[in-house]
Amino acid sequence: MVVNPVVADRVITIPNLLSLLRLLGVPLFLWLLLGPHADLPALGVLAFAGVSDWLDGKLARLLNQTSRIGTLLDPAADRLYILATLAAFSIRDIIPWWLAGLIVGRDVVLGGCLLVLRRYGYSPPQVHYLGKAATLNLLYAFPLLLLGTRTGMVGDIARPLGWAFTVWGTSLYLWAGVLYVYQVALLVRAAGQTAAGNTAAGRTVAGQAAAGQTVAGNTGAGRTVAGQTVAGWTARGQAAAGQTVAGQT
Repeated sequence: MVVNPVVADRVITIPNLLSLLRLLGVPLFLWLLLGPHADLPALGVLAFAGVSDWLDGKLARLLNQTSRIGTLLDPAADRLYILATLAAFSIRDIIPWWLAGLIVGRDVVLGGCLLVLRRYGYSPPQVHYLGKAATLNLLYAFPLLLLGTRTGMVGDIARPLGWAFTVWGTSLYLWAGVLYVYQVALLVRAAGQTAAGNTAAGRTVAGQAAAGQTVAGNTGAGRTVAGQTVAGWTARGQAAAGQTVAGQT
């Protein structure tokens, strides 16, 4: 879809407002979960985050309201929710620490890749659909895992569903990270080959210039030798002519 450049620069759009609300919900979610342990309101905030994450992208395409700030707000809100939920769930022993470490470690590696891309003058690659699917799986998993902490039939049903989404989401999240690193490696390799080609071309031009100077120098030396030879012939001719005149005299 071709994005209207006027629309792309807009800030106040429905998708951007949804992303902003999702961002504002992060501290509220942490307080509800770690402060009063109000799991049901926290669950509502998480559910809103999951639904709005799907809805803002859908509305952006449907209403032609894709914007540059939206491409920043949406993944930022996703990352913050994931990190906040991982921290809170790990503190409350809902998930093990090693699982949180896997997901956070992946984001740390990708952060390093972004620095490498900037060094070579590249902008961040487009969000891969696999990474988006992984994020959605995790955002669906978290409310179910929170429900799974409750006793009774609801908890018994939500618990296995939550862990199923967690396994799928984590697997896709890590695989999307591998693909991202592979893309970065290809871009860096292409940049290296381009730089090497430019260096070789520069050396060729410099060599041709040096060769031209050598030829010019040889030509100039040849002309000098030829001039000296002609001058010698002229001097000898003049001397012979002088000797002839003297003899006649």
